[in-house]
Amino acid sequence: MSDLKHKILERVKSDLEEIEVALEQNLNPYFDLVSQIAGHILFSGGKRLRPLLMVLSARISGYDGSYDKVFSTIFEYLHAATLLHDDLVDEATLRRGKPVANSIWGNPAAVLVGDFLLARSLAVAAETKLPEVIKVVSNITEHMSQGEIHQLMRKGHLDLTEAEYMEIIEHKTAVLFQGTCCSGALIAGVSPEKTKALSDYGFNLGIAFQMVDDLLDYSSDTTVLGKEVGADLKEGKLTLPVIYSLKSASPRDRTLMENIIKNTNFSVNDFEVLIKMIDKYDGRTYTQSLATQYVRRAKEGLSVFNNSETKETLLMIADYTLSRKF
Repeated sequence: MSDLKHKILERVKSDLEEIEVALEQNLNPYFDLVSQIAGHILFSGGKRLRPLLMVLSARISGYDGSYDKVFSTIFEYLHAATLLHDDLVDEATLRRGKPVANSIWGNPAAVLVGDFLLARSLAVAAETKLPEVIKVVSNITEHMSQGEIHQLMRKGHLDLTEAEYMEIIEHKTAVLFQGTCCSGALIAGVSPEKTKALSDYGFNLGIAFQMVDDLLDYSSDTTVLGKEVGADLKEGKLTLPVIYSLKSASPRDRTLMENIIKNTNFSVNDFEVLIKMIDKYDGRTYTQSLATQYVRRAKEGLSVFNNSETKETLLMIADYTLSRKF
């Protein structure tokens, strides 16, 4: 474990423990099957980053209530719902190092439990009695659906542009991070200026987080990553390291890369060749550099807040986003 990650976890240990309790207490399944499938995705090693960001955003905004952990479950239930659905759409085999839920319980059950978790997130949002929070959650679900549809429509297309990639990850990831941080500010009733600052922090952090996540597909093994290495490509998803390299490659190298990508059953050796091509054309370096810019923007967004331990923790989370290995 990196020193930075260790420091963050030490600071938020009690928050994470309370979030875990809230997730279990507020799940309220009606059938054992719901409990089994929801538990499979919810309690299989997730980082709880999204609910933690809401709690910290509320705290830096001066929230003094006792429902922040309960309200934070909105975003973990929502996230888990999308993972259940995404794994089915993507025909994935592993999630967090475990077989995907639909491979164990079947597609219909996985879809329906995903629907249940989405409904649960909306029910908890309603408990805030804040129309603004409910609007944020509905906006997230709409954007995430748009991102998935866009990605599905362009699945396997080798001419996917960087602009399209950015639009997809904004919808799929950044808007969720943004809404999480914004909701923390909303339940605290902080000023519009500080609400926007936290929204900007979350949005930029989400972009950087997804870029680093996409980088990990080309730098980690299955035991570290929790999913099959090269899974994005095998699912027909082109991410920034590949998009940038294809655009920069010579005609000969581009043809080589395209032939590997088109073969969804590419070998480990083929994948290693592809990584060499990506590095030859600075695909990973470019992606890391861009992610660094978004982290800097995220940190700049917090400048309106006075220095505090919570602010320092949020800054540390932004820094860790760039260095995480899983």
